[in-house]
Amino acid sequence: MATMAVDLDHLFAVPIYDPQRCSINFHPLHSTQAILIYALAFAIATPLLIRKTEGERGVRRSAWMVHVAALGLLIHMALDWSECLS
Repeated sequence: MATMAVDLDHLFAVPIYDPQRCSINFHPLHSTQAILIYALAFAIATPLLIRKTEGERGVRRSAWMVHVAALGLLIHMALDWSECLS
């Protein structure tokens, strides 16, 4: 649910809400560059989660948090993109 905070960038748009506007590539946190960063974070965190090394408990917890947040952001972007299709 915290990944919904990415919609705060809608507050900087004029008008704030436009039902005909596609969020993807209009708002800064919905840009292609931002989506690539979310995908990169997801891709980097995944192998860190899978690794089974002793003494890396803190790394695995941090990787899990990044993994879940990046996944949430990617799902958010996919849902916003699906609205652009209609």
